[in-house]
Amino acid sequence: MEMGDTIFMFLCTLLVFIMTPGIALFYGGMLRSKNMLSTTMHSYTAIALVSIQWVFLGYTLAFGKDVFGVIGGLDFIGLKNTGFETLNGTIPSGLFMLFQMMFAILSVAILSGSIAERMKFGPFIIFILLWTTLVYDPLAHMIWGGGFLSQLGILDFAGGNVVHISSGISGLIAAILLGKRSNAKNSTPNSLPLAILGAALIWVGWFGFNVGSALTFNSIAMNAFISTMVASAAGAVGWSFVEWTTKRKPTVLGAVSGAISGLVSITPACGFVEIFASLPIGFIGGIVCFYGVTAIKQKLGYDDTLDAFGLHGIGGIWGGMATGLFATTKVNEAGANGLFYGDPKHLLTECMGILFTMIFSVVITFLILKGIQTFTSLRVKPEQEMIGLDLSIHGEKAYERPIL
Repeated sequence: MEMGDTIFMFLCTLLVFIMTPGIALFYGGMLRSKNMLSTTMHSYTAIALVSIQWVFLGYTLAFGKDVFGVIGGLDFIGLKNTGFETLNGTIPSGLFMLFQMMFAILSVAILSGSIAERMKFGPFIIFILLWTTLVYDPLAHMIWGGGFLSQLGILDFAGGNVVHISSGISGLIAAILLGKRSNAKNSTPNSLPLAILGAALIWVGWFGFNVGSALTFNSIAMNAFISTMVASAAGAVGWSFVEWTTKRKPTVLGAVSGAISGLVSITPACGFVEIFASLPIGFIGGIVCFYGVTAIKQKLGYDDTLDAFGLHGIGGIWGGMATGLFATTKVNEAGANGLFYGDPKHLLTECMGILFTMIFSVVITFLILKGIQTFTSLRVKPEQEMIGLDLSIHGEKAYERPIL
């Protein structure tokens, strides 16, 4: 065990944990005040329930011995053979387990943004436990745990497919099945400062998310660190540029959304691409995500409440494609050369991985939600939606004088 790597990963794990409370603030600030606490509850419920699921079953399904290339065996069920004494590389296996737990929690928190303001809390609990077990855990195994996607050569350094595409696409399917919110067009943020604070916590935590995926502080981790910063800055510039030119007003919410778009876009690539490649990756990510949450959403007519698909789904798809374009073994010998470095086949490989992740997430998410619907409805009653989920479901409110 390397003490330096252990301390490094301990800090990265805490940083990734901060991202989920950050999402609670980011999402909560963008909703009407009558639903602010309900979406906060979604994120904190993810922390509580996914942690338990991961300890008993999730970790072993994701990182246990490979079974048919799609799922892990029961080697680590109930954290068997996992702790301080056993190692994963140069760090304790228990620490690796906790680091990966934060990714599973975060994925559910991201997804929850799509169904805010209208999903029952009980079905939400059932859904996230089934989704984590049947969607997230298999994908984590297929890409990071030695499954068939990794064997095909698909690269995903820190979660473009596993976290962002899966949660964004699944959130879109859930939003479509739930239907549009009543009076959704009149929904305005109750507190932009809270949303911006949440975005700041997400931004800071993302360094642990991307850099920690190296599992040691080496040249690859340093590359990921710098690339993450550059891409997030470029994403903010890209989003603000297109917002300014099309709407004539660059917004603060747009700038921080652009930064998150850049972060999502660089996530699968940060350990495989040269630093200067992160500039176009982040900049284009900001632009495509802007159109994802505006033009595409408006044209197709779905109600993805907090744009989990527009930011994370679309950003993750672009990030995977960018990995196929810009990856180079000069940065990481364990990676591959992308289209711009002489191997057009790798772009095709990445696109195959993206397509599989999308189809897998759509089909399993649809089946889970339809299965739940055979026992109970997914959506709250119209009167509960009108009152707000904070009072009607949780019996509390965020402000003494509600700001609608």
